[in-house]
Formats: sequence, structure tokens, C-alpha cells
Amino acid sequence: MIIGILLFELIIFLHEFGHFFTAKKCGVKVNEFALGMGPKILKFKKGETLYSLRLFPIGGFCSMEGEDGQSTDSRAFGNKSVWKRMLIVVAGAVMNLVLGFLMMMIILVPEEGFATNRIAIMEDNALSSEFLQEGDEIKSINGYDITTSMDLNFALATARGASTPKTVLYGTELKTINVKELSFVVNRNGETLRFDHVPFATSKTENGSEILHLDFKVKGVKNDFGSLMQQTFLQTCSTVRMVWSSLIGLITGQFGFNEVAGPIGMTSAISQAASSGLQRSFWDGLSNLIFIMMVITVNLGVVNLLPLPALDGGRLVFLIIEAIRRKPIKPEREGWIHAIGMILLLLLMAIISVNDIIRLFHS
Repeated sequence: MIIGILLFELIIFLHEFGHFFTAKKCGVKVNEFALGMGPKILKFKKGETLYSLRLFPIGGFCSMEGEDGQSTDSRAFGNKSVWKRMLIVVAGAVMNLVLGFLMMMIILVPEEGFATNRIAIMEDNALSSEFLQEGDEIKSINGYDITTSMDLNFALATARGASTPKTVLYGTELKTINVKELSFVVNRNGETLRFDHVPFATSKTENGSEILHLDFKVKGVKNDFGSLMQQTFLQTCSTVRMVWSSLIGLITGQFGFNEVAGPIGMTSAISQAASSGLQRSFWDGLSNLIFIMMVITVNLGVVNLLPLPALDGGRLVFLIIEAIRRKPIKPEREGWIHAIGMILLLLLMAIISVNDIIRLFHS
């Protein structure tokens, strides 16, 4: 758990450092750079900035002069041009996405090759062979665009619809199995084809969750510099899309609230991933750790850009409105909106944290 907390705070640190570094470069006065929330346990001042470590390791902040109100200081955040303020606001999320890209590259470097979205081999008695063929390039599954193996895995793992018993012929023997039907769009010899009832066998795990079994294998490409750069970029983009789709699924009810994790749940997930990997080898443990951190840092970057009050995305919306109107919204009004948003955000974090603790004790 200690390792999980430290690594989670490292991600927060790099996010806030993005704001801090860009603010300094844009000539904005930074009053405090803090890691953690709550009472200060360590602090020192260097130049004009107070650096502090706070008691609760659930976040951090970069406090800039004139950030939430008017200031006569020429170096205040509010007195800088709109484009400079936009750069400062998005810098934290950009830092998270850059970190995610680098972590993805570290994960992929040792791989001999990378899976693609093109079918290489159909297995014997494959249920889907009635529709799919070797050489098909999978373009989407149930409406979810497929570019990488990560897209493929996510689309299959989140496929809606219940399985139904079906009697199928295996060689000369009839068997009754559970089958789930999916919609596929494929590119076959330059022609786009859609199949709405592609069947796949499913089975239940010990905890009752359902697993869908692919009956084909996809082609791979050799790991060289070009394919490494391409796959790093594409799979980082796939992670961003996965985060967005998960958020949409949470809003639409596809995913339950119990599947949401806060700081406590994230640190627990980091620790568990490292522990399970280390049981196999040091690299597996490290790889699991880096992958979980990559997902979390991308998650943080994407969520922070949501156009909601108190988040970076909410501040960006106000700056875009200011750029269009060529005059700012009254600071008092914007301040109240962000304050309400912050209260709601802290309330949500508290609820999620309680849920994390309950889940931790019942795991």
C-alpha cells in the first residue's frame, strides 16, 4: 500500500508540476506548490514560492497569484493573456498524457511483436467462421472502433447482451453451449462488410462473471523502431478512448458505481498488480505496475479536461468564453461556480473513498 501511495502521488506531482512549470515560463507568480491535501507536515520557501507536503496523500495543487480573484500584481494569473492562461490550465493534463505515452513505450519495448486487428487464423469449428474469414481487418465491434489489440480486448470485455444456449455441431458431435452474438464491421479485400449476429462461445468464472472466447487469432507485426513508435501512439490513444468510453458507460448505466475507484482504490490496485506480477517474475511485476500507472495517469489527464467546474476543463471553458467575448466573466461569478463544483467534487471523492474502504475490507 505504501508503494501504491507513493506512485499515485508521483502521478499527482507530475500533473501539478505541469501547471507549475508552465506558469513560471509564462511569468505567473506561484504562491504555493503542494503535494497532498490537508494540514502541512513539511514546508520550505524558495524564492517567492512555498513548497509543502500535506497530511492526506489524495491530491495536490499549484496556487497561483490571482487565480481565483482579482489581483493588482502584474504577474497574477488573471492579468496574463488568455492564451497563456489556457496553456497553464491544460499543462497538467498534457503532462499526464505525455507520461502515459512514455509508460506505454516502456511496456512495449521488450515485446517481440505486436498484435494487429487483422484475422490470421480461424480455429477449427469456429462459430464465427460463418461470418468472419482469415484476412478480414476488424474495424468495429458493437459500434466500438478497433485499431489496436487493446481496443479489441476492451470491446469484447464490455460487450452488452446476455448469452443464450445454442446447440452447435463440433465435428460430428452436437453440443449445447452458451453463445453471445456481436456486431462486426470488417474490411475484406477493400470492401466494408457488416455482420450483426456473429456468435462466440462464453463461459462463467468462479465469481460469476462471463468470459467470451475468441475462436480466431490475429496477425502480428515485428517490433522495430517504426512499429514501436506507431503502437505506442495508437495504444496510448486507445487508452484515452477506453477512459472516455468508461466515463460514458458510467453515465449511461453500463458500468455500476461500485466499479469506480478513488485514490484508495487506485493505490490498492497498484499494490495488487505489483504483487501478482512479482509472483511470476520481477519484470511481470514491474510491467503490471507500469501498466496500472499508465492507465491512472491517462485517466487523470482525461478526467481533468472534462468541462466541469473546479476541474481544469471547467476553467478552460471559461477561458474559451472569454476569448470569444473578448472580456472575462465576472471573477465573483466564476469563483462561486468553481467553489460549488469543488464542494461537489470533494463530496464525490468522499463517497468513492468510503466505497474503496468497504471494498478493501471485503476483498
